[in-house]
Amino acid sequence: MTDRIPPKDCLDMGGLRDQIDLLDRDLVALLRDRAGYIDRAIELKQENGWPARIPSRVEDVVQKVRAAAVAQGLDAELAETLWRHLIDWSIDREARVLAAE
Repeated sequence: MTDRIPPKDCLDMGGLRDQIDLLDRDLVALLRDRAGYIDRAIELKQENGWPARIPSRVEDVVQKVRAAAVAQGLDAELAETLWRHLIDWSIDREARVLAAE
């Protein structure tokens, strides 16, 4: 990840925006990496005959994300909303590939 400076050390809006842009690039890279794991999940689900959506796994992921958010001082509702959208996107992606097979 890119070296960033703490928000309190940003002396002007330009510097602050630069830091946000760096963070956004890091987040995109992490999302790309996560999508790679989703691609592997598709392969494993195909091999095992598993469906794209496994409700117990969805709820497990959401609860872990909520706990991580609380532990790190992030609003748990925000984290859950973002992750449910990310999970839905991932499952839709899996379902499209699995249906094509």
